[in-house]
Amino acid sequence: MAHDPVATRAVTPAAGGHGTDYVPARMVNEFVYCARLAYLEWVDGEWDDNLDTIEGRWAHRRVDAEPSTPVPDAEAPGEHPLTARSLMLSSDRLGAIAKLDLLEAEGKRATPVDYKRGRVPDVPAGAYDPERVQLCLQGLLLRDNGYECAGGVLYFVESRTRVEVPFDEDLVSLTEASVRAARGMAAAGKLPPPLLDSPKCPRCSLVGICLPDETRVWRGELVQEPRRLVPSRPDALPLYVQAQGGSIGKDGDCLKVTTPDGEPTRVRLLDVSSVALFGNVQITTPAMKALLAEGIPITLHTVSGWLSGTVDAGIGHRNVSVRMAQHGVASDPGASMGIARRLVEGKILNQRTLLRRNLPGDEARRLGLLAMYARQTRSAPAIDTLMGMEGMAARLYFEVFGRLFRGAGAWAGAVFAEHRRNRRPPKDEVNAVLSFLYALLVREVGTAVVRVGFDPYRGFLHQPHYGRPSLSLDLMEEFRPLVADSVAVRLFNEGELTSRDFVRRARAVVLEPSGRRRVIGAFERRLSQTVLHPLLGYSVSYRRVIELQARLLRAVLLGEAPVYRPFTTR
Repeated sequence: MAHDPVATRAVTPAAGGHGTDYVPARMVNEFVYCARLAYLEWVDGEWDDNLDTIEGRWAHRRVDAEPSTPVPDAEAPGEHPLTARSLMLSSDRLGAIAKLDLLEAEGKRATPVDYKRGRVPDVPAGAYDPERVQLCLQGLLLRDNGYECAGGVLYFVESRTRVEVPFDEDLVSLTEASVRAARGMAAAGKLPPPLLDSPKCPRCSLVGICLPDETRVWRGELVQEPRRLVPSRPDALPLYVQAQGGSIGKDGDCLKVTTPDGEPTRVRLLDVSSVALFGNVQITTPAMKALLAEGIPITLHTVSGWLSGTVDAGIGHRNVSVRMAQHGVASDPGASMGIARRLVEGKILNQRTLLRRNLPGDEARRLGLLAMYARQTRSAPAIDTLMGMEGMAARLYFEVFGRLFRGAGAWAGAVFAEHRRNRRPPKDEVNAVLSFLYALLVREVGTAVVRVGFDPYRGFLHQPHYGRPSLSLDLMEEFRPLVADSVAVRLFNEGELTSRDFVRRARAVVLEPSGRRRVIGAFERRLSQTVLHPLLGYSVSYRRVIELQARLLRAVLLGEAPVYRPFTTR
């Protein structure tokens, strides 16, 4: 399903005022096709491209390139046939608005022509109901503006065929009922349930946001194995630039990365999901505008990785209902504790898993205590108690964390065993790597949190503090052992990092640029690694898992899922 997202979003209903806004004809089309899709696009302002939407824009390129035409006066018809493109019409009676691709009029008789990508479908009516309803609504708008309109035309671009659609009584009744139902859906402010095992889902551009099968699994409704309708790994990846004195410019549809000691590198915008700049790295205004136009966030970091700020399109996600629900739950101690307990439980269970898989010797008692702390989190009465349990589990975990380093990494494990976990500043090589990895992880989680529509500064476990992305820190907890800690162990044990990759400054140990480059590479490899999702039953990359967890939290806050379930592995 393809349309002009800018034109649709311009009439997106405001929170609390759905009943007074015009419903776009395109959204009535979507409503007949799938009510959940219409809600996500119209009410929530969600949008994502796929091949169908891109081809749809190409089919509409001529119409979209032309400015809107003033509505011809039906009471003063001209002597000759009239054609008009990109014509905006509305009706207070219907509460609807439409942008007509083409109007063919002669006297007071008018015929709307709507362009559609693809070929003519082999159905008795010559077209499917969503397209017929959209076209009929355009005809009703013409009638309300004084024209006589008995039918319209659907023009299928691929087959170059005009299909005439008469506006009979049945189609008019269906169209008016669909408009009323779509407006009622928006006014109710409740996301419709997903379709059940529908063949419409695989080609929907919003399938990665709607998550039809996953939502039913979270709600305990789906019996059969859910379909994996999105790729296990996203096609676009982050672009990291850490060479001091480097710069990013724009070169056509590419970003041009220049460093003081290397040849310029070109990266297609299509292949970039986000941009991370470390330290003294510049970016030109054209490059920044190109990134923002594509909705690609830019994060600014210190040389050591700490997040300094973000640059993103607009003022955040358009769906204010998600943030309202987030702040409402965060302000309710009981509801907030329910989520916080599961976050800490997931972290402790994953810490236990990492030790069980890699710790030499018999540590049954330690593993038993970690399992006990994980169970006890479910009955923690307050945040302070919960944080105390998390702290006791962390002490048990980091007491033996140094023993995970073996072979080429034995030296690093011995140093860590002496210092244990420390930060600000890190006093040994392992802690320097852990701190850098945690900074990378909070950036990755924060990007997902913002993309889903949350306020990253209001969490449930981590309490509000000026400048602290509390929700990002909340959601990264369960991924610390699985992503960051496991990457640190592997980097040292496989000899990728040696003492030459670090430098000591005063009381701190910091990574050299070569070391940071190796850490970023290993971190990205881990995020691209696939893992069998224990709940959904299909393999997916850790990067995709992070987004799925953020969307699960969104479903919980909006009442689509009963409980937040942390991601844990065996």
